[in-house]
Amino acid sequence: METLTTKQKIFNFPITKIVLALIACLLVVNIGQQIAGKLLISLDKDYRNLIKGLIVSALAITTYVLFFSQYEKRKITELSTNNLAKNLLLGTLIGVLLQSLTILVIYVNGGFSIISVNPVSFIIIPLTIAFTVAILEEILIRGIIFRILEEKLGSYIALLLSAVLFGALHLPNENSTFLSALCIAVEAGLLLGTAFMYSRNLWFPIAIHFAWNFMQSGIFGAVTSGNKKTNSLLVSKIQGSEWTTGGEFGPEGTIQAMLFCVIATLILLYLSRKENKIIMPYWKKH
Repeated sequence: METLTTKQKIFNFPITKIVLALIACLLVVNIGQQIAGKLLISLDKDYRNLIKGLIVSALAITTYVLFFSQYEKRKITELSTNNLAKNLLLGTLIGVLLQSLTILVIYVNGGFSIISVNPVSFIIIPLTIAFTVAILEEILIRGIIFRILEEKLGSYIALLLSAVLFGALHLPNENSTFLSALCIAVEAGLLLGTAFMYSRNLWFPIAIHFAWNFMQSGIFGAVTSGNKKTNSLLVSKIQGSEWTTGGEFGPEGTIQAMLFCVIATLILLYLSRKENKIIMPYWKKH
């Protein structure tokens, strides 16, 4: 067997890979965002942000592919365009369904009402935010952190750790609480991690993430993760118990969102086990 040098061991260590990959992606994205902002300053704000979102997304994907193709000396299959239409369509349908069911519960309880309908152009901002956040967060959390931890610790431990981290990253958000962060960890952290585990392709969780956020803020006009409301197709009024509305944090902090997402997670987890896509911890394989 080949004996690794100290340098090779350091660079093969999961934490080293994660830290270096995060630095590379965030650095390139930040620089690209700053340059794009200056070059596009003369454009209308909405279209400027749309183009910036496309640039940021492209930079995140490109940096990820180049970094790991060189670092790990492999083909980046997790961003393969094979079955791209299937992953995007199925993921979008799942995200739309889960968010719609969440809002439906609020409506049935008399807490959701439509005040007016805006022009379709009002969805540009939430659309931009939704696809940019989905691509960037899925590359960072599922593509880098979850995937690398999974190689060493196995699917279950990596899933738990990445979900807890994802929830914790939402704690600094305005109107966030420990309970809302727990909801994010369970409904999004576990669901999106399991989506990647099942598909072994980042486009699937990206599509779920995008559709969930876009429907929530861009169509239904609800608050997303405690952030300020953006423009939306529907101008709505949401009121009622925080258990079913999420209060100022938004529908993601509701009991029904957690329930629906847990059901979806369990289905994907069952399919992953059935199709032998669960990775065992390093120490169980050696």
